[in-house]
Amino acid sequence: AFSPWNFPIGQIVRKIAGALAAGCSIIAKAPEETPSCIIELVKCFEEAGVPAGALNLVFGVPAEISQHLIASSVIRKVSFTGSVPVGRHLGELSARHLKRTTMELGGHAPFIVCDDADPTAVSA
Repeated sequence: AFSPWNFPIGQIVRKIAGALAAGCSIIAKAPEETPSCIIELVKCFEEAGVPAGALNLVFGVPAEISQHLIASSVIRKVSFTGSVPVGRHLGELSARHLKRTTMELGGHAPFIVCDDADPTAVSA
């Protein structure tokens, strides 16, 4: 599971929770720009009793990590949240090794504000 630097906890916790709830182990790759919060999150899971080896955290050069992990026979699925160019690259690596993927790319987070919305009430 690869998580972006912006909103790192919110992104990775969804990936971790989904995997653990399904009874799967997970390897999380923390963003190099914001690793500390992911370290603390993993500690929380450990303190809550998640079994050793169920949640794993790696750091390092992103290209090297992705190439190594995606090629591994241990990895059954790749989950990535981030840019379109990196997603395209990881998708190509995953396809070479016939790995399932989930990609959330280029999140511009568009939304619609209706005419009846009250911005003052929402911000209060």
